[in-house]
Amino acid sequence: MRAPVGGQGRRFHDGGPPTQPPDRGAPARVLLERRFADGEETWAMLRRIAYDDRHLGELLVPADPATFTSDLTSVPSVLTWLVPRTGAHLPAALVHDALVGPADDGAAAYVSSEGHVVDRVEADRVFRDAMADTGTGVVRRWLAWSAVTLVTLLGRDQPWPAWQRWRYRLTVVASLLVIVWLGWCATWDLLDRSGPLAPGMPWIPEGSLAAELVAGAAGALVVPLVLALAWGRFRVAGAVLGTGLALLLHVTVVVGALSVLAWSAEVLVARAPRVAAALAALVVAAAAVVVVVAVLR
Repeated sequence: MRAPVGGQGRRFHDGGPPTQPPDRGAPARVLLERRFADGEETWAMLRRIAYDDRHLGELLVPADPATFTSDLTSVPSVLTWLVPRTGAHLPAALVHDALVGPADDGAAAYVSSEGHVVDRVEADRVFRDAMADTGTGVVRRWLAWSAVTLVTLLGRDQPWPAWQRWRYRLTVVASLLVIVWLGWCATWDLLDRSGPLAPGMPWIPEGSLAAELVAGAAGALVVPLVLALAWGRFRVAGAVLGTGLALLLHVTVVVGALSVLAWSAEVLVARAPRVAAALAALVVAAAAVVVVVAVLR
């Protein structure tokens, strides 16, 4: 039986500057410098870090700190409440960034002491194992790994022929769309209303709200697991992403809507401050009317 991965923080060690060899006896030092390029925030690594992978041996990143920048943990802003950009998993995220992305000059951004060429799928696996070695919790690291696997399956850097690339892409998109649609249908079913393109869910019986919620949650668990079987060798990622999307769909939609609202307000204030002030006054006045009417009822 294979030993569980994780809890070996000493696999990370100091990579030192490019002019010196790594120091296995010293802990990894994450030194970052914040930079802006075309209005986007990036981070330069002022010192290299090394990771001793169980299958590939020592991986040193970046190969050249002068030509490499990172965006830390690459997750959409709407999901940072679940997987933050920084934290205990940061060293693993920096290693992954270097493994999957070339340096600014187009060269490989990592050095494999044993001469391995790391493809995108293997880089995602290294990310998952490295997160375990940083002490990242099981749920968070599998969610993060599934998220980067989704990017791999939808991206262009796949180590497969074109037909297989499109097979994975179509499977991933179709299964996730089915989960979103079923969530839409289940929502209307729970509200005892009929919505557009929302037939009733056969596993949600008519009854108390508690019973319907339990049945809905059961469907949100079972259906994604079945759909994940079509992901083939990536079925674990499909199961994690599918169940996460099904169970957290409404939270994600609310957070996304609030994010869009905040972004829209920022744009409006920057481009038309007088219009923004008038709208703010109108919203406050409308809220005051609602409160007064509710109190006087």
